[in-house]
Amino acid sequence: MAATSTSTSLSINQRRWKKFKGMRRGYYSLVILLGAYLLSFLLPLMINNKALLVSYEGEWTSPAARDFFGSLPFVGGLAPSSFDPGERYGLIGEQSEADYRKLQLRWEEEGSENYVIMPLYPFSPNEDITVTGNEKFIEPLQVDGNDNTRIFGTDDVGRDVLARMAYGFQVSMSFAILIAILEYLIGIPVGAAMGYFGKWLDILMQRFMEIWHALPFLFLIIIIVSFVEPTFTLLTVLLVIFSWLGIATQMRAQFYRERSRDYVAAAVSIGVSTPKIIIKHILPNTLVPIITFFPFAVVGGISALVSLDYLGFGLPPPTPSWGQMIGVGLSNITKYWLVVVPFGAMFTTLTLVVFIGEGIREAFDPKVFSRLR
Repeated sequence: MAATSTSTSLSINQRRWKKFKGMRRGYYSLVILLGAYLLSFLLPLMINNKALLVSYEGEWTSPAARDFFGSLPFVGGLAPSSFDPGERYGLIGEQSEADYRKLQLRWEEEGSENYVIMPLYPFSPNEDITVTGNEKFIEPLQVDGNDNTRIFGTDDVGRDVLARMAYGFQVSMSFAILIAILEYLIGIPVGAAMGYFGKWLDILMQRFMEIWHALPFLFLIIIIVSFVEPTFTLLTVLLVIFSWLGIATQMRAQFYRERSRDYVAAAVSIGVSTPKIIIKHILPNTLVPIITFFPFAVVGGISALVSLDYLGFGLPPPTPSWGQMIGVGLSNITKYWLVVVPFGAMFTTLTLVVFIGEGIREAFDPKVFSRLR
């Protein structure tokens, strides 16, 4: 009896969360993916060729910390530059950026009181063979010219594969989540208006959506990027203006069904305003398809970016990108790690997202909490 009383005292959302936690595959996928994504914002402090700390003649500085603050959204432009010329650390006449790995080795050999503390994995995703020690096609777990072990090797221009894969994960996830949020912000209001008001508004919007959906998306991307260099913002806008159609169609169907319910008629009869009926009464009853669709919208966003990058219409080089890495791997098919690593990273990420979506769908299944069960 006590267990039954405790179960019935939980709210519907608490029971849904409990059900989701019971779906261990989906719950642990959420923990792993969310943890990895949050940790990816600290990548400049963990995977970087800039020093975490440099002590030179009694002065301390942290180029990696400046790089980290510069990478933060919205406030990154206010951060000081992380560029320090070699001349700042006693390398006379060297105006290019200091090579901190080389500087660390030099001071250790000299027994100097100056010292350098490097990140856990001291390689940048964009440094290539122009940097001393970097070599092309180093195999996984092999050493480079400076006796540094490359966990996943290097690519065709000497860039570290692990570093590019890690930064590419952050780019792909940020891109997909931003697209999913923006398409919801457009698709939900449009679909709600179509389903609730119906009549001429519904007819006109359906015809517009049919025409818009029939436009050749890839051809439009090709035409646009032939005139304008593709950027993160531009690709986000282009994908959002097409991807909102799916959620709008779902919301139209949900609102069209709910508006005929008795509780809506009762609200209208007592004079409740239309915005209040839509937001407070109908919208909460349409949250199940909205929430369960979100993980699959993220999958679509990741796949779209990888596809565009692979075809050469995505983010400009040298931006770390899984699609670009897959293209390099397929161009050098004999270098197995260039194919296995990006495909493995993409497969693992998409699998985790799908597991999360399955768990959410099961947790929000109305049959689970039906009074007839």
